[in-house]
Amino acid sequence: MRGILLAALLPLLLAADAHLFVFHRFGDPLHPSTNTSIETLRAEFDYLKHYGYKVIPLSRLAKALKHHEPINDQWVVLTIDDSYKSFYENGLPVFKEYGYPFTLFVYVEATDKGYGDFMSWEQIREAARYGEIGLHGYGHRHEAHLAPYMLKDDTERALRSFAKQLQIVPSYYAYPYGEYNPDVKAAIAAYGFDLILNQTGGAVNSSSDPLDLDRFALTGENLIEQKLKIKRLDVRWLAPTQWPEDGRLKEIHAKIAPKYKTAELFITGEGWQRVAVKNGDISLRLDKKLTNPRTRLFLKVGPYQNGIILVKE
Repeated sequence: MRGILLAALLPLLLAADAHLFVFHRFGDPLHPSTNTSIETLRAEFDYLKHYGYKVIPLSRLAKALKHHEPINDQWVVLTIDDSYKSFYENGLPVFKEYGYPFTLFVYVEATDKGYGDFMSWEQIREAARYGEIGLHGYGHRHEAHLAPYMLKDDTERALRSFAKQLQIVPSYYAYPYGEYNPDVKAAIAAYGFDLILNQTGGAVNSSSDPLDLDRFALTGENLIEQKLKIKRLDVRWLAPTQWPEDGRLKEIHAKIAPKYKTAELFITGEGWQRVAVKNGDISLRLDKKLTNPRTRLFLKVGPYQNGIILVKE
């Protein structure tokens, strides 16, 4: 009987989705576009607790992906980018109060050079008692714009500072600004990170690429409950894969499950449109000039969605 029950539950477990969220500033109204008020943070944490979500460390998700373990639909991972001082002063006490683990992605140059709005190495070492520490680049650069030798220099400077100040080799990397392209991904992946995180916006399931994990940004009054409803749509993006040389989007080609007959497509600056799905194939010919240097493409079917970002180089 137990074996029958497990067999019945297995498809549900395999289809489950974890959600990764990224914060930046806390209780810092001078920067509203990247700030989360403490009142909002508490409301979000209360929501997670009330509805039985389990906030897990990033390392637990890494283990599940590495060993092909089932993803739990109630898993939530909380990350913080940039290591602003407001996290240490305003956010960390709330994380400690709720007992929620986190991963802090450090903007290394800001700490090395003592920029006033950022945490010190001493504060980062204290934060590491309660969460995990990941790498957010040295100079917080637009990495798709960097020559290969510049990206190499930036990453290796950051790794040297981690070795000197924290005596660790970071296991996790988050792209500055959430921006990357295939060349950047390959260059960063070559350093052996267990997980690499973007900021595209989407859920994570057992088929997610550990070196390209989606996160939702939580800033302002964004409601966490709305994002927790989103499921991962498994998409194989075939074209485009990076910013077109002439800046014109001429083709969209993607593969999804053949059971779907239609989907919705989002293009930054164009909004949503319905597209046909033929035997799992989505193929459109377009001629749209891309005017936003960070153009997002999303495919959505009901609550299921998946996206990519095109970054002008």
